[in-house]
Amino acid sequence: MTAAIAVLAPQVADQIAAGEVVERPASVVKELLENALDAGARAVRVEIADGGKSVIRVSDDGSGMTRADAQLALARHATSKIREAADLIGVGTFGFRGEALPAIASVSRFELETSPDGRTGTRVRSTGGKRESVDDVARQQGTTVTVRGLFFNTPARRKFLRAQATETRAVVEAITLLALVRPDVAFTLTSDDRSMIDVRPATRPIDRVHALWGRELADTLVPIAHREGPLEVRGFAQRPAQAKPAGRKGHVFVRGRPIRDPFILRAAEAGYRSTIAPGDRPSLLLFLDLPGDAVDVNVHPAKLEVRFRDKFFVEKVVTVAVQRALGPLAAAAPLGAGSQPTGVGFQVSGFGSSGSPLEMFPHEPLTPDTRRLAPLLQVFDTYIVFQTESGVAIVDQHSAHERVLYEGALRQLTGDGAPAQRLLLPLTLEFTAPELEAIDANRELLRRVGYEVEPFSGRAVVVQTAPNPHPRFDATRCLGELVADLAGGRFGGWANRLERFAATYACRAAIKAGQRLDPDEMRELVTRLFAATLPAHDVHGRPTVVQLPRDELERRFGRS
Repeated sequence: MTAAIAVLAPQVADQIAAGEVVERPASVVKELLENALDAGARAVRVEIADGGKSVIRVSDDGSGMTRADAQLALARHATSKIREAADLIGVGTFGFRGEALPAIASVSRFELETSPDGRTGTRVRSTGGKRESVDDVARQQGTTVTVRGLFFNTPARRKFLRAQATETRAVVEAITLLALVRPDVAFTLTSDDRSMIDVRPATRPIDRVHALWGRELADTLVPIAHREGPLEVRGFAQRPAQAKPAGRKGHVFVRGRPIRDPFILRAAEAGYRSTIAPGDRPSLLLFLDLPGDAVDVNVHPAKLEVRFRDKFFVEKVVTVAVQRALGPLAAAAPLGAGSQPTGVGFQVSGFGSSGSPLEMFPHEPLTPDTRRLAPLLQVFDTYIVFQTESGVAIVDQHSAHERVLYEGALRQLTGDGAPAQRLLLPLTLEFTAPELEAIDANRELLRRVGYEVEPFSGRAVVVQTAPNPHPRFDATRCLGELVADLAGGRFGGWANRLERFAATYACRAAIKAGQRLDPDEMRELVTRLFAATLPAHDVHGRPTVVQLPRDELERRFGRS
């Protein structure tokens, strides 16, 4: 009788392992780059042909290997990263599984050249995982791995590779993510003799973002820097005004490793609540650093997923981190070439990039308790202009008042309501059937912002009280527009009903563009704006404040 269970041949076992860590050429590039970074490389060069299906070559200037280590590196489960099971907790390197090189070699024509000192070098060649030769080679310190004919001996897997352009894009993405983690390392990528990536070492992470994705995106980002308990969150969040429904870049890194975690990105987007239109998606770069025993990084063969010990705590801190990044005046929309962000420096444990935190702009202490406001000027009966310590600020009076009223309305909706003035002559108004349904569904919310609305007869209602958010407030017009918006779903897409109602009310009740304000009114509005939680953005995602830095003024007048 034939045995039902058998031990797999080493070559078959290697190919199965390859299936776990090598999905496509980009997987090979990622594994080899991580090895290079773990070896202390300061410059890494990647060359591919035919999207990596024909040739992948990764060269570095890292520590290199001796001949004995070079040969042992192709053995399964051989690794320089761990020695015992306890080392898996809090491992501070990219790689540790000890299967990448033998797995890659088992499905390719493989060549490894390495030197630990720039004097003696070793070349190891294999085909399909079978070693063919070990020779001397002359090379500088570091390692070069060349992979030819990926999946040549597993045609069923090779046929599932995508078109050359698709595979090339995947390689670019893999390198980009690691280049974001390590701005101190130079990365180059050549595809079929065409340069795709060429970034020099950068002292500031924002400079690496600029080099990879361009100044246009980099200029829309504000720095994140927040710590709560054992968790530190750093990175960049896009200003709400630049968030769009499509084309966003959203990346999460945990202890220096790029991971896939839609829940972390969703938590970050929660920090944008009431600052972007429903459906818009801001670009986000999030670097999470926490103790090794608080996260398990060994839950995915390619280390693309992690498991947090306290997932809900992590998500809460990420939300707060983003909200605080958007709160200061630093998040206001810049105006002029002199307003380029400086970014922040940050350190991700175990991976060597470092720097000290910097601000995009100095936080303007424009609060009632810390400084007197400079003289204010209203222009076009719409914008309030005043001097700050670092330049000139321009406030959109409608957007600013909308933000102030929104945050006030939220407090009223969750508390005892707003003070209301009883009308000497109650208003009798008529509404359509859908609008009457909206009034009935939101009657208590209307009362909490100041409107007491009672049924009268037919399509008519009686309004007994109304709010009074400013002297030019038109109670009848505001209620009509508010009810029409609620009935028509104009502010649809808000996940929270109270937030939707508060946003609708704030938009309709706020001071309008074209209304002249006296100096005391301007001062009160600006003071209340900068006391808000998120002063730089209204409920639609538009900026409330635009900053013109002083150095831009001096540049335009030839003073710098």
